Amino acid sequence: MNVLVEGCAVATVDASGSEYASGHVLVEDGLITSVGPGPAPRRPENVIDGTGCLATPGLVNTHHHLYQHATRGHAQQQHLFGWLVELYPTWGRLDADLVHATTGAGLAALALSGCTTSTDHHYVFPRDGGDVFGAQVDAARAIGLRFHPCRGSMDLGVSQGGLPPDNIVETTEGALTATAEAIELFHDPSFGSMLRVAVAPCSPFSVTEDLMREAAVLARHYGVRLHTHLAETVEEEEFCRERFACTPVEYAERLGWLGPDVWFAHTVHLDGESVAALGATGTGVAHCPSSNARLGAGIAPVRDLLDAGAPVGLGVDGAASQETGQLAPELRQALYFARLRGGPAAMTARQALELGTAGGARCLGRQDELGSLEPGKLGDVALWRLDGIGHAGIADPVAALVFGPPAPLEALLVGGNPVVREGRLLTADETALARELTRVSGRLRERPA
Repeated sequence: MNVLVEGCAVATVDASGSEYASGHVLVEDGLITSVGPGPAPRRPENVIDGTGCLATPGLVNTHHHLYQHATRGHAQQQHLFGWLVELYPTWGRLDADLVHATTGAGLAALALSGCTTSTDHHYVFPRDGGDVFGAQVDAARAIGLRFHPCRGSMDLGVSQGGLPPDNIVETTEGALTATAEAIELFHDPSFGSMLRVAVAPCSPFSVTEDLMREAAVLARHYGVRLHTHLAETVEEEEFCRERFACTPVEYAERLGWLGPDVWFAHTVHLDGESVAALGATGTGVAHCPSSNARLGAGIAPVRDLLDAGAPVGLGVDGAASQETGQLAPELRQALYFARLRGGPAAMTARQALELGTAGGARCLGRQDELGSLEPGKLGDVALWRLDGIGHAGIADPVAALVFGPPAPLEALLVGGNPVVREGRLLTADETALARELTRVSGRLRERPA
């Protein structure tokens, strides 16, 4: 689709940090063909008046658990391990119907917060749950965001010293076979792909060493990316030191899990050597500030990671530990958390925006396609309205977006295709999505344990 956004402030988030007080973004056949000050060189039939708005790259969500939209508000005073123990039995009763409903509602929430590309880390596969992964893919296609589902897995149940109940873990071989099938069935490596699959064993305390090691081999055989939780809590570090006699990052390195094709979620508890290792290997990090705060996990050393050269993006994380399910507010949260840890000079508004755009694209290995507004890149654009009472008087539009209240989304384009206009989702009925989410959440609560 050809579409022109004009008359808006533009923050390109390119390598030079190019910005225009009044400019345009022209998308033709799905690609950005012109971005700059003043009018565009051509004027297609579809024109969006961006007066009073800021155009940025679409946001990139690097970590999520969409199924958790069915269990928001649970375990409100628990730390991570207690939260998991309380919720695992409930999650063990999910099925494809529930996952389809939560994926649709969750991606809709992300779209309405300016997100054009989202991952999801799904690792719960009940034996009688049906085609859970396929249900996710089907729901994502309807919403119209670029989707990076991560085929997760758990094979270390409580009887083997792990955390999850035995009835919701897979066998090592079964997990690897199902992961390979998901890649072969759904992964599209082409430029502009709407669907890419990653390999994602859940965490050191729910996955055996064999599965971690073999998952890395499998991912590299297929040329796909690797993802897992790492170093999220003090308890996880204690688990790794007691069970493996090393830090979480040392454990990952031992199993072949460092490199530019890997990104970890959280990495809150890192020593200096671990930060240096992630930077030296180009291993990415999905920073999830709101979830880390909700569970009391701590503050990730994002400034240190950036200075070391590690790619850092933003993640919403599961909606059971970040109930809003929105990505745009994480820009402010990341800024505030960096400053709580390192002082007011630790992060700027523009660096926070970069985390949510270019940084996320690097984590997903799509920096040549996504994350900045440049000719030749995909036409994924967020247009934020900044002329209302919430932002009036803030002369710097990027500061208004990051420091100010949540900005109304005037438009969201994915490959030039409109997904949101004037704050309204165009690809699905929001009321129907909410109704389905309410239905499956209630059904999950009512099922006998």
